[in-house]
Amino acid sequence: MNHFMVLAVLLPLRTCYTTYSQQESIVFPVTYLNVSKDLALQQLLVEWDVGKSAHDAELTMSFEIQVHRTGETTTVWTEFHNVTLDKSGKPLHWIWDSDLPLECMSHSVKIRSKAEASKMWSQWSVWETVPGLDTSNNSGPQIFPNEKIVEEGSDIMLCCIARKGQIIKEFFLDPPVHVFNHTNGQVGLLTVKNVAHQGVPHISAYCRESCNEEQCYDHAVYIVGKPPDTPNYFSCQTQDMRIVTCTWSQGGDTNLYGRHSPKYTLSEEFSKQTVPCTVSCSEQCSCSWDIGQQRICNITVTVENPLGKKTAMDVFDVTHRIYPAAPFQLWEEYTDTEITLYWKHRNKGIELFCQTEVFQPDGKVELHNSSETHLHYSSITLGGLQPYTTYTARVRCGAAKHFWRWSEWSEVRTIRTKEATPSGKLDIWREITPVLGGRNVTLFWKQAPSFRANGGSISYEVSWEKVEDDSKPESISFSSVYNSTRISIDNYSYRISIMAKNKVNYSLPSVLIIPKATGTEELKEEQVNGTDDGIFISWEPRHIYDSYVIDWCNFPMLQPCDFQWKRFGPNTSSALINSAAFVPGVRYNFHIYGSVANRAFLLAKKTGYLRELPPLLDPLVEKVELTFNAVTLSWGSYPTNESQPGFVRGYHVYVSPVQENCSLKRSKKHVLPDDSVLCKYTIENPEEKRYTVKNLLSNTKYKLVVKAYTGGGETPIVNFRYIDTPFNSNMLYLLVLLVIVPSLVAAVCRWKMTWVKECCCPVIPSPNKSKVLSFKEFKIGSEKELKICDTIPDMLAVDSKAEAQKLHPWSQLSSTTTEDKIDGHNSSWIYPNENEERDFIPTPTPQTHTWFENFAYSSHLAVESDPYQIPERLQASKPELSVVLYQPHYYFDIFNEDVASTPRETAGRKTSPRYISQTDVHCLGRRL
Repeated sequence: MNHFMVLAVLLPLRTCYTTYSQQESIVFPVTYLNVSKDLALQQLLVEWDVGKSAHDAELTMSFEIQVHRTGETTTVWTEFHNVTLDKSGKPLHWIWDSDLPLECMSHSVKIRSKAEASKMWSQWSVWETVPGLDTSNNSGPQIFPNEKIVEEGSDIMLCCIARKGQIIKEFFLDPPVHVFNHTNGQVGLLTVKNVAHQGVPHISAYCRESCNEEQCYDHAVYIVGKPPDTPNYFSCQTQDMRIVTCTWSQGGDTNLYGRHSPKYTLSEEFSKQTVPCTVSCSEQCSCSWDIGQQRICNITVTVENPLGKKTAMDVFDVTHRIYPAAPFQLWEEYTDTEITLYWKHRNKGIELFCQTEVFQPDGKVELHNSSETHLHYSSITLGGLQPYTTYTARVRCGAAKHFWRWSEWSEVRTIRTKEATPSGKLDIWREITPVLGGRNVTLFWKQAPSFRANGGSISYEVSWEKVEDDSKPESISFSSVYNSTRISIDNYSYRISIMAKNKVNYSLPSVLIIPKATGTEELKEEQVNGTDDGIFISWEPRHIYDSYVIDWCNFPMLQPCDFQWKRFGPNTSSALINSAAFVPGVRYNFHIYGSVANRAFLLAKKTGYLRELPPLLDPLVEKVELTFNAVTLSWGSYPTNESQPGFVRGYHVYVSPVQENCSLKRSKKHVLPDDSVLCKYTIENPEEKRYTVKNLLSNTKYKLVVKAYTGGGETPIVNFRYIDTPFNSNMLYLLVLLVIVPSLVAAVCRWKMTWVKECCCPVIPSPNKSKVLSFKEFKIGSEKELKICDTIPDMLAVDSKAEAQKLHPWSQLSSTTTEDKIDGHNSSWIYPNENEERDFIPTPTPQTHTWFENFAYSSHLAVESDPYQIPERLQASKPELSVVLYQPHYYFDIFNEDVASTPRETAGRKTSPRYISQTDVHCLGRRL
C-alpha cells in the first residue's frame, strides 16, 4: 500500500501509466543513457538510469538492450539484463564485447525497461551513437586492429577503412587463409574462422584503395599464439627450513616469444606479498627465496601472456617439506666379506634416515637402510660379501620425521673385498688313450658354478699316484691360462687330483681314479636325433651310480677338438645337449659314463646330428652290366661314415627312357620340376651297393642316376648317366620262327599248289563243254539223256578182278526178269586215259571198267541216289533192258565206299553233281 502511494506521487514525472483490470503496472522509462568505448579491450561501456523514484521502490527491473552498427540493416546484438534497484540511486552499467573493432564502424545503443512482474515495456530510448573512424577524414586507408595477438583456434574480424570518396579495391591475408569477405565500399571486412598457426610467426593483412599511390596502401601484422598452460607439478620444499624452493613444469609452447612470452610471478597469500625470487626455466621452472621464521606458507604461481593467465597454488608446513642435501665425502673400511661405508651430510640438526644401494657383480641391486647418525658423519656396515669381489655403492637420505622425499644420490663408491682361500672344487674329467705299454690320460678342468677363486692370481696343481702301492706322487703346476694337460701312466690303477691355488691357500682337491687297464667289450654306437634346441641323449639309469657324465667334442673334425663334458645327478636319465658350436651336417659322438666313488664306467655311446643334411656327393657308379632287358649298377666305394652330413639311410635309383617318361612295373613315380617322370627304386640298406633294374626294353637309350639319401633328404637330380640296352638276339630267333619259316612254307606250298590242287581238288569241267550233250538220240521229256556209248573217258578206274566179275551184268542177262545184287566196292586204282578208241573183245570172264570223258551229271534229275544206302539189284523186265541199263539215272558214286543208288533212293536231291561209274557193255553192236 505504501509502495503505491510513493508511485502515485511520482506519476507526474512518468510518460506512461497503464492500469489493468486485475493488475496495475507502472513503467519507469530510461531517463539517462550514456555510451562510451574502450578501444584497447574493444568494449562498449553503457551507463543508464531510471530515476530516483524507481530506486525508492526497490524494484527488480528488466532491461532490453540492443546494439546496432552503421550501414547494417539488422541489430547485431540484443540482450536482456535484470537488475534489482537499491536506494543508492547510482546509474546502472553494462559492458558489451565487440567482435569487430570499434574503429571500423559507428555503434549505436538503445534501451527500454519494465518492472520484472510487469508485462508492459517502456518506450525505447533514443539511439546513443559512438562514432567510428569511418566518419573521419583519414590520410589513407587504415586496417583495424592494426596489431593484435590472436589466439589459435579463435575467430577474428578485420576491417579496412578507406578515405572519404574512396572504395576498397583489395583486402587479403598472407599466408592465405579461408576468409569471409564483406564490404560496403568504404569499409572492407574480413572474417577469419579458426585461426591456425601456419608455421610462420605471424599473419599479414594488406589493404588497397582503388588508386595506386603510396598513400593508397596499408599493412597490419597479427601474431598467432596460445594462452599459457596451467603450471603442473607445482610444489615447494626446503633443505634447511630457511630457504624454500618451488618448482613446476612450464607446459606447452605458446608460440609467443620476446616481450609476448609467458611471465611468471609468485606471491604468498598469508603475508600478502610478492615472493622476491627470480624464475629460471630449463627442463622445469624453479624459484628460491628466504622465508625467515615463517613455517606455514601459501604460495601461488601465476603465468600470463597477452592471451591469458593461469595460476597454481601450494600450501605447506616447512617442517614437512624437508628435502635433504645429498651425502658427500664417502669413505670405507673392508675385509674379505664385509664393507663399512661412511659419509657426511650438510643438514645439521635434522634427523635423517639413509639408504645405501649396493650393486652386485651379477648385476643385482640390494638396498640397505640405516638410521645411525653421528655428529659429523653417518655409516653402514654391509656383510655377507664375496671375497675379492668388486662392489659399487651410493647413499641417499631423507627426513626421519615427516618424510617428504629422498635426497639426490651421493657419488658412487667402488670397493673390492680382500682375497680368501678358493672355495668349492674344480670340475675335472679325463680322456684315456691306450698306447704301447700303458695309457695316455688327457686331463681337463674348469671352474664349476660352485667354485670361487677368491683371488686375483690363480694357478692349478695336478698330482697323480698309484693306488696299489705307496709310491711317491708326481705333480705339476699350471698358470690360470691352462685348462688341460696330458700324462702317461702304465696299466695300473691311479689316483689323480687337481687343486686351484691363489695367494692365500689351496682349494679342496678334485679326485679321479683311473682303473686298471682291462680288455672291455666294444660298445655299439646308437644313433640319436637332434632338434632345433640341441641333441637329445638318454640312457638307462642304475642305482649304483652317484652321478653321470656325458662328454663330446664341439669340433670333432679338428685338433684340438674343444673337448666338453657335463655332469648330471643320480636321478637323471636323459639330457638335451646344446652348444653354440653345434651346426647342422656335423656328426657328434657322445660317451655316457656312470660315476661312483670317483671311478667312471662307460655305459653307452651315442652319435647324432643337430640336423641332418643331404649327402654332399652322389654315389659314383663304378660298374655297369647290361643285358637286353636289365642293367646292374655297382658303387662299392661310397662312404657312409662321419664324413657324411647325415646318416646314409639307403639309396634311390632313378631310371627313364631318354625320349619319354618311365612306366616300369614295381617302381614308384618321381616327378621332376620340369614335370618329367622317372621310375624310382629304393634300397633301404646303406651297405647294399649293387642294384639291378629289370624289365627294360632292348635297343633303347636310358638315363639313370643313383642318389644316396639321409634323414635330411637327398640332393636335387641334375646329372644323369646314359646307357643303351643291346639288341635282343632271342627276338631274332623268334622272328625267324614266326616270319621266315612260315614264308618258306608258303612259298613251297605255292610252288606245289598246282600239284596239290590236281591231287586233292581236281578241276571240275563245265558240263556245257562236254560232248555228251551233243547227242540227239535220247530224250526224256525236255532233258537230254547221256548215251554211254557216246562218252570218251579221260581216266579209267579198274576194280579188282573178283569184284569186276560181279559187275558184268550183261553176261548174266536172260529173257526173264532177274534181280542181280551188285555189291559196292572201292576202286583199287585209277588209270589216266589218253582218249584213244579201243576195241573190247568179250572174254569168257567179264571185266568191269569205268570210262570218263567228263564227270557227267544231270542237273535236273528227278531222283538222286543216296550214297549211304546199299544199292538194289538191277532188274530187266523188258527186252529193252540194255537201254534202261545205260540211262544216266543209274550210276555209282565213286567217291563213296560200297555205295550204289537206285532211282527210288535219289529222291530229295536235285542239283548235286555225282561222279558216274560207267560199265563196259555192248551197245547195239557199236564199239564203246
